[in-house]
Amino acid sequence: MADDFTDVRTKDQRAEDLKAIGWVSYLLHLIVAVGAVIPGAQPGAALLLIALVIDLVKKSDAEGTWQASHFSWRLRTVIWAGVLYVLTAPLWILILPGWIAWGLISLWFLYRIVRGMVAMNKGQALEM
Repeated sequence: MADDFTDVRTKDQRAEDLKAIGWVSYLLHLIVAVGAVIPGAQPGAALLLIALVIDLVKKSDAEGTWQASHFSWRLRTVIWAGVLYVLTAPLWILILPGWIAWGLISLWFLYRIVRGMVAMNKGQALEM
């Protein structure tokens, strides 16, 4: 019984310890997402790469905690956005369809980041 309590306490403590890293990652993603939605405000892919590396390196630390869903959420968001950007890149030949497609992808990316931030602020796991 004592081991169960210690294990729960350890998971809860690990989840709390990962909050700071989660906030850094979410804020980097948020800066990129807002920059993608506002024309001319593109902060660059470097911030996204930094956030991606943080999430990849720290993901294993979150295993077994509610924070694990946030690491997976951010990684899946970046991967799906990247795939969608690549798939819709040929639409830029006609300019307007490319702009619309990338605008919608960017809004979806922003939504996912804000939704994750709200859930993390409440200390909740995310449903995949």
